[in-house]
Amino acid sequence: MPMHTLPMTLGAPHGTSLNRRQALAWLAAPLAAAPALGVAAPLPQITLAGPPAIVSAPLIHMAETQALKDVAQRTVFTSWRDPDQLRMMAMGGKADVLAMPSNVAANLCNRGAGVTLLNVSTWGALWVVTRDAARKTLQDYKGEEIAVPFRGDMPDIMLQLLCAKQGINAQRDLQLRYVPSPMEAMQLLITRRVRHALLVEPGVSMALRKTQSFPVNVVAPELHRGVDLQQEWGRLFKRPPRIPQAGIAAVGAVRQHPEVLAAVQKAYAASVVWCRANPLECGQLVAQYVDLLTPEAVADALPHSQLEAVPVAAARSEIDFFYQQLLAQNPSLLGGKLPDAGLFGSV
Repeated sequence: MPMHTLPMTLGAPHGTSLNRRQALAWLAAPLAAAPALGVAAPLPQITLAGPPAIVSAPLIHMAETQALKDVAQRTVFTSWRDPDQLRMMAMGGKADVLAMPSNVAANLCNRGAGVTLLNVSTWGALWVVTRDAARKTLQDYKGEEIAVPFRGDMPDIMLQLLCAKQGINAQRDLQLRYVPSPMEAMQLLITRRVRHALLVEPGVSMALRKTQSFPVNVVAPELHRGVDLQQEWGRLFKRPPRIPQAGIAAVGAVRQHPEVLAAVQKAYAASVVWCRANPLECGQLVAQYVDLLTPEAVADALPHSQLEAVPVAAARSEIDFFYQQLLAQNPSLLGGKLPDAGLFGSV
């Protein structure tokens, strides 16, 4: 889909000169004949995009309810399957607003892609799920094989960062089995081909459901929530146990329309509230758009995902701290440097 541009509001055709009578007639025309001065006509369509993860649930609700009807004639949702496809969509004008890991937003900004981070909304959805309930910290997994999705991207970079902070060389001290996606890591775990996997909600909840390890009153669950990476972050960095993991960002021409960005941010925050208040209905809605997910898993995942839409200005100090840690760990994760202020454009 090509990038969208808004039509001009009031004005004569480009290159046309008006005589006095024409000019007076044009000025006297009723406002109904054209959009009001300074009020842009709605975009024909806004395309929202996100992964099969909790961060996408509010976007799906926005599309289903046409929550952006005041600024767009149509709102649609499409999914991306991995960070490479996300980058192609962002740089190729295939979507207007995308849910993305916060490090990808910085990387795209540093590569010259037009991107404006609007909020951080996922503050913790990462767990090591295990068959051994006694393993609660990353130190407990030394020498163990762990299935890890998206090598070199989130969540692998969080695992590497938290290991390094406590003196663990993840490549040497752990046996990392990289797989193309979180769902493939989950499948390895539930089919007993690995004992541990780094998963992202709702993959965690799906794994627990599929092995009848949830609800919590199961007598002998097969799988357990092992390491809570958010708690590890808080413990190791002496900070609250929440990670500015992902949010939504605007790309391309839509960034030039602050009224659209403000509407997106407002609608997303409202949809977050709805999703949290209606977990099963949210799950049913998400499952209609994302075949990989089940309504029950999405509903189970919501209380464990720290889904909270924090505007980028309010989240800035936490984002900056997170970026500084990533830069010290591996500058290429951010595209070689901290992003400039353009990434945090005001809405």
